[in-house]
Amino acid sequence: MQQYQGWADERFGAVADVFAANFTEFPELGAATTVFVDGRKVVELWGGTADQATGRAWTQDTLVPVFSCAKGAVSICAHLLAQRGRLDLDAPVARYWPEFAQGGKREITTRMILGHRAGIPALDAALTFEEVAAWDPVIRAIEAQRPLWEPGTTYEYHGHVLGFAVGELIRRITGLTPGAFLRKEIAEPLGLPLWIGLPESELPYLARLVEAEGRRPMPGPEHLLTRIVTMTGALVFPGLDVPHGWNDPALHAIELPGAGAVASATGLAGLYAATATGLEGSPRLLSPDTVTDAVREVSSGAGFLGFDLGARWGSGLLLDSPAFRPLLGARSFGNDGAGGQFAFGDDEFGVGFAYVANRMIGHGDARANRLIEAVRACLG
Repeated sequence: MQQYQGWADERFGAVADVFAANFTEFPELGAATTVFVDGRKVVELWGGTADQATGRAWTQDTLVPVFSCAKGAVSICAHLLAQRGRLDLDAPVARYWPEFAQGGKREITTRMILGHRAGIPALDAALTFEEVAAWDPVIRAIEAQRPLWEPGTTYEYHGHVLGFAVGELIRRITGLTPGAFLRKEIAEPLGLPLWIGLPESELPYLARLVEAEGRRPMPGPEHLLTRIVTMTGALVFPGLDVPHGWNDPALHAIELPGAGAVASATGLAGLYAATATGLEGSPRLLSPDTVTDAVREVSSGAGFLGFDLGARWGSGLLLDSPAFRPLLGARSFGNDGAGGQFAFGDDEFGVGFAYVANRMIGHGDARANRLIEAVRACLG
């Protein structure tokens, strides 16, 4: 059985057993998982290889691209601003961002965007990577975009648009881009290895992604699903080693708030533990009332494209979804990332959890689910 490093409290030994078993039962390469309970770390495990080309081992400090786990971080930032009275999630976005009202978007609210119901899952504008990196061209494209459906009537995953739209609201309200706000308000005070916009100094700790065999290809470039995940061709997905692919430091350096977070398992788990319970006795980021608002179901079932993956969405956060991502209960909230990354919190059970890996198997694959099941069993 794969050797791993780290530790688990005796009560959570079953989590360590499952973590080790994942290396024998899946084509795992390198991975890590961290669990907090009531603000105290009870599991921190890592193992395998961070860079297959060089053989560099995964360490306690290894970082990994966590894709759409970025949406969870940006959504927590939005809820934090709402809790402070600076953002009304049910007010029109145009109250804070007047130019957004163009093209029939005057009545769209922040909660519609967070719940994937705004009708703008992808952009018509064909932007370059350099334009995406510059931020403002994306914002101009969102302003010009007309909804694909009457806002609020159905939903479809808003991919990169959610991150940029909510990120622009954060910028308009605070003067900080979402990555800078996340670092200043949450990650730096708590010492969390978590970034949207990775500094060059952190590149030596970055794991290199690899593709598992058998992943389904994307449909053609004009398909809405492909446009959602590639920003209408500005980004390559799941391209890893092509220019501006997901192993390119140039991509990690920009703020890509819908899918561009980089973190360790401890950084992500710490974010959710801080949100749900506070870390090591510090005040929790979001109050019980704010969490109650965040976990109220906004979207589920078959969306605009007719897919029903079994996911249930609150305001920017994935909820307990037995058919897709079984969590702990009605107050669980998180987000997952392409290839299997996942993190969530739960203030009823006092949990902050994260699993990260560098072999991309599939969206919602079983590796994290098995670890969550072990956490559930250990909690009793």
